[in-house]
Amino acid sequence: QVQLVESGGGLVQPGGSLRLSCAASGSIGSIYAMYWYRQAPGKQRELVAAITSGGNTNYADSVKGRFTISRDNDKNTMTLQMNSLKPKDTAVYYCNAGQVYWGKGTLVTVSS
Repeated sequence: QVQLVESGGGLVQPGGSLRLSCAASGSIGSIYAMYWYRQAPGKQRELVAAITSGGNTNYADSVKGRFTISRDNDKNTMTLQMNSLKPKDTAVYYCNAGQVYWGKGTLVTVSS
């Protein structure tokens, strides 16, 4: 059983940056892929970024070049560095491990 806790959300102005973190209670080293999802108000949850245990990454087209996903298997953490934020990035961001375990989410609001 793995429990995930997100942190780092908040209010930021357009063009600003935030760094989200996901802390796992158990070892994530054996979990092949981890993900960041987001859900904006009134919309379906969507995949933002993914990273394999070997460090291969994939991004939604809407965030390519602005977001960076990383993970530290020794510290059982995953991060999402978000730069050049836009109002359309406003959403609750969720950490996912292996398409099985979910965190409760952290709210990101991009507004002036």
